[in-house]
Amino acid sequence: MKHFMRLLTQLFLFLSCKYLRQGRKFLVRKLTGRCELQRICYNNKSGAHRTLKIESSLKFSKSELLQSAVIVHPDSVEKTIDDIMTLKKIDPDINPQLGISLQASLLQIVGYHKLMAEVEKLRREPYDCNNPEHEEMLVKLWKALRPESPLTGRISKQWMEIGFQGSDPKTDFRGMGLLGLHSLLYFAEHDQAAALQVLHDSLQPKHRKIAKEEASKMSKAEWDKKSFEKAIGYSFAIVGINITDLAYTLLVNGALKTHLYNVAPEIPNMVHFQQTFSYLMQEFHRFWTEEDPCDIMEFNRVRNKFYKRILTQLKDPDMVLCPHFTASDLHLITL
Repeated sequence: MKHFMRLLTQLFLFLSCKYLRQGRKFLVRKLTGRCELQRICYNNKSGAHRTLKIESSLKFSKSELLQSAVIVHPDSVEKTIDDIMTLKKIDPDINPQLGISLQASLLQIVGYHKLMAEVEKLRREPYDCNNPEHEEMLVKLWKALRPESPLTGRISKQWMEIGFQGSDPKTDFRGMGLLGLHSLLYFAEHDQAAALQVLHDSLQPKHRKIAKEEASKMSKAEWDKKSFEKAIGYSFAIVGINITDLAYTLLVNGALKTHLYNVAPEIPNMVHFQQTFSYLMQEFHRFWTEEDPCDIMEFNRVRNKFYKRILTQLKDPDMVLCPHFTASDLHLITL
């Protein structure tokens, strides 16, 4: 009985909210002379502020045309805008800016869905050592991270120098497929100085910094031992594949919409995703250093804490995960 009453209450609340929202929209339109999409476009600045509200308005509309607008092909966006203007009885000559704003936001929305499909396709494609393109990418990764050290062979313990688990890197790409390799290679080639620095620090972590409070509680023998103890490093490539998974999760659960709607003037693409990965790699490295874990077994704890921090940041509609990229890539970022 209690379960039935709970369900009945939830149903009542759902219907109340639904019809109250529709009634409110009708009343506000009569008072302002503008539909909800017009009010959103005119009262919100471009980027995540506007696009997130437009996306929500379209999804929860009772019109099938508006609901389907968020999943149309990018080439159909202009026609979709015309259909929306006709449905809402809005004269485009009197409201020219509305069409422009709607188009920019709709391109971001459908572009995000397109980007998810592209990322998912790469994630599902396994590394194939018989594919020359896959092998070429792997060799390029080595050359970018170890430019002074020739690779002695395709199967070699040298791969462990850049953070793979064994002598054949292909086994480490099982979780993220080609997406992991694409992300690592982009970071290594497009922000090489930062990638080399992160790799260097992961292999040769600095000595621990001991707080005064901690030092005051130590005996001389403990101090002598602790003062020369190094911080914990990590496997660069393995962590890179793990951070690829983190970026992928943020994309799929929609958290990255805030960032991508703010940096992509129109359609978010794979470059934006790869830049985001490069930023996350550098930020995770800083976070790992700040956390100063006692051993590598703390990796999951540190990663989860880092993930929660990024999620919190992305709740701010003004948030932009500003990548630290080379000057040649800065034209791709619109702040």
